[in-house]
Amino acid sequence: MEELKVGIIGLDTSHSIEFVRRMQAPDCPQDQKIEGMRAISCLRFPSPFQTEPDQDKRQAQLEQWGVKVTKNLGEVLNGVDAIMLEINDPSLHLQYFKKVMDAGKPVFLDKPPADNLKNAREIFNLAEKKKLKMFSASSLRVGPQVIQMAKEISQPKIAMSIGPLGRAPAGSSVIWYGVHAVEMLQEIIGTGAKKVLAKKDFLGVTAIIEYADNRRGIVQLNEGDYRYSILAQNEKQMQFLNVDTSRLYTDLLKEIKEFFKGGEPPVSFEESLEVQAILDAIEESSSLPAERSGKEVIIA
Repeated sequence: MEELKVGIIGLDTSHSIEFVRRMQAPDCPQDQKIEGMRAISCLRFPSPFQTEPDQDKRQAQLEQWGVKVTKNLGEVLNGVDAIMLEINDPSLHLQYFKKVMDAGKPVFLDKPPADNLKNAREIFNLAEKKKLKMFSASSLRVGPQVIQMAKEISQPKIAMSIGPLGRAPAGSSVIWYGVHAVEMLQEIIGTGAKKVLAKKDFLGVTAIIEYADNRRGIVQLNEGDYRYSILAQNEKQMQFLNVDTSRLYTDLLKEIKEFFKGGEPPVSFEESLEVQAILDAIEESSSLPAERSGKEVIIA
């Protein structure tokens, strides 16, 4: 198959640089490189998640790697085989998905799906209506370590994921960065979330998720600590894993390439919508006034 030509939407995230680095940067280590893909264009626009001077620096880097950076959407979509929607600000995901969906190209929608469940549902409903190939995922769920653990600890009754609570320049920090830990948890424990109880303290946010069949999930989001780990246990065994993050961009880009070439999406629409629903519930529960702390939120 010929080299896949990719259009990038958004320059307010480091992902726009890191994914392109692995496609075509001359100095990318060979064991991190993904052959057969090339970013040819990138759409730039203002964002509260990145200053214009910093976007200037990213633009210069992409142009050095042969990417045309423009503010004209038509120039980005012209001649591409697939689209990577790389926008750091989740509140812009629906708006820009609507701008690109009529191109009919397969889309990778970077995490989280949207800024809230209502907008995420609209994105996936539009994709289904237009029969558009698309998936959304965090890199944390596709790493070989995490996938192997999900195979080894089958049907866990209890699972916990630990990750960072980054501070979003706009909107919800839980939704923006808590998505990584929630997607890891889903990869291990599966779907079927029913209720969420979350509490914010000086360390971050802790959420307890009640699942069907009496399963329990725990998500711990820590401020200022960018390490990831998972614990899972069933009736026979228990494992704890410190997640190796050194190949996360490469592992996810490999999945994206296979999907763009015609493969099945590694994450279904239903799974992504449950991730968004859990994030919304954690945000709602953890943001309640102190006198209502501990109130459960039903998963929509």
